[in-house]
Amino acid sequence: MYQRLMEHLTTAVLLLDDELRLRWMNPAAEALLAISLTRVRGQPLPALVSHDNALGELLGKARDEFHPFTQREARFTLSTGELLTVDYTVTPLTVNELLMEVEPRDRLLRISREEALQTRQETIKVLARGLAHEVKNPLGGIRGAAQLLERDLEDPQLTEFTRIIIEEVDRLRDLVDSMLGPNRVSHQEPMNIHKVLERVRSLLTVEQPEVRIARDYDPSLPDLIGDESQMIQAILNVARNAVEAMTETTTASPRLVLRTRARRQFTLGAERHRLVCEVTIIDNGPGIPVALRETLFYPMVSGRAEGSGLGLSIAQSILHQHQGLIECDSEPGHTEFRLLIPLEKRHD
Repeated sequence: MYQRLMEHLTTAVLLLDDELRLRWMNPAAEALLAISLTRVRGQPLPALVSHDNALGELLGKARDEFHPFTQREARFTLSTGELLTVDYTVTPLTVNELLMEVEPRDRLLRISREEALQTRQETIKVLARGLAHEVKNPLGGIRGAAQLLERDLEDPQLTEFTRIIIEEVDRLRDLVDSMLGPNRVSHQEPMNIHKVLERVRSLLTVEQPEVRIARDYDPSLPDLIGDESQMIQAILNVARNAVEAMTETTTASPRLVLRTRARRQFTLGAERHRLVCEVTIIDNGPGIPVALRETLFYPMVSGRAEGSGLGLSIAQSILHQHQGLIECDSEPGHTEFRLLIPLEKRHD
């Protein structure tokens, strides 16, 4: 009866013997650890799952001292190579049995991280709009005054100075508009993400022919609902940023990978989606400095001397319009930007 009850639990439950070999686990544990009980029964758990804190030693200590323990936010590496963040509790039942309960934390951590990111983005957007309003009003006055002055000046050499004023005011106005992200309502319609990626690839190949661009597409991906031109802009901003980072640092054999995958039952923010399109842009450049990683998607933040700091901010804004977001992991020699977009149409 107890076994039948545990089979219906959503918490992963495992039963180990005194040699730390797997005797039984419920379906939730099979799904979480990506292993089948019929195939791994009798194998030592530490051989199936590796842990930063030596899982075998911790389990052995609980067995020998007959004392339960709990680990918070432990990192498990599965046999598939996938990393999991979990909380787990080990309880000795008898001298020959250990009960292990495992609760995944990745989803909760992701929700917390993404909610914080979205809150920061909304705060930045409000501040940027307020700044744009305060800056554009005096810019309009300066431009109008320069135009009036230009009409009254007879010396062509002097009117050249007023022309410079007008052009620089227009440049500042365009910069302020860029900080606000896309300035038009997105046109939502079915689009093929691989067509978008091929457009980006062709543009980058012309701009930077020395960078090798590889494709790793999932052909089974269905069309998603979105604005094709805005999606091209978002992916191009991210990919161009990666290419420029490689070429400016003279990375040996610069290589960019464009990859697509489908993620099932995936959480974006606090919302669970049945199917999500994941576009991953991978480069072998120098990586993103640690000091920039928390503010990477802020306007005017750039790690490049010639960068405007607007490309990634605009890309994130476009993804938010599509109920998606951008994540980033980086280390020297390997940087990944993951663009996550729901594949099902949202009903508002």
